Amino acid sequence: MRNILLTVSYDGTDFCGWQRQDKSDGGKSVRTVQQEIENALEKLHGKKIALHGSGRTDSGVHAFGQKADFISPIDSFPIENYPRAMNALLAHDVRIQNAQVVPDDFSARHNATSRTYRYFISYGKTVPASGSRFVWQVRHVPDIVRLNQMASVMKGEMDFATFTAAGDMSVSTSRYIEKAHFFTQQDVFGIPLLVFEIEANAFLWKMVRSLTGTLIDFDRTGKPVEYFKEVLFAKDRSLAGPTAPPTGLFLYDIAYDGVRRHV
Repeated sequence: MRNILLTVSYDGTDFCGWQRQDKSDGGKSVRTVQQEIENALEKLHGKKIALHGSGRTDSGVHAFGQKADFISPIDSFPIENYPRAMNALLAHDVRIQNAQVVPDDFSARHNATSRTYRYFISYGKTVPASGSRFVWQVRHVPDIVRLNQMASVMKGEMDFATFTAAGDMSVSTSRYIEKAHFFTQQDVFGIPLLVFEIEANAFLWKMVRSLTGTLIDFDRTGKPVEYFKEVLFAKDRSLAGPTAPPTGLFLYDIAYDGVRRHV
């Protein structure tokens, strides 16, 4: 038996999130990334296999570098063959990027020291149809200097109660932010994109989308940097701006070699 860690990418548009949701739609199972991969693992191994992700993503949210581990009862199957074999069994919107053997006591979730999300925003030129599933198009030209001034407020351990969704079941609303900043890049179609990148030990439910929507709204309406700081420290959800759509959000990377922070 081997503990195998997968790196997974997916287009979350047609999924009801990462986590398996048995009988959640009128008694019927809904399509989730975890379930799709577990189905492929069952076909490959000839028995049910439990998959454990590094964290959940919501409906419509994508991933470049989701991590998940499972116990394989087969020792003879070459580890380098897992991506090709599994991708042949998976739908086009889920891909296994890598597979590696990890220690028996390794957990994709509990051994993670940080998670990084990137949110992609388009402005100016119209996004091609093939890219519209992966960016949020805004009408104004964002001020990256102002946005980074606001984002720089988030550093270290802070209470993000202002930016969590109702129904979050976390014991604590404090999270440790390693970095939060905006930068620009060109996408494959030559369209300029604004990217919000944030790395933390963990995230609250819809926290990244709430932060992104608030920062973009505060920039658009000319709110001063100090106002964002006041809203963050107020721990009052009613003061946050609109929540950005899931379209542009990607779980970008999971780190296992950083400093372990408590949640």
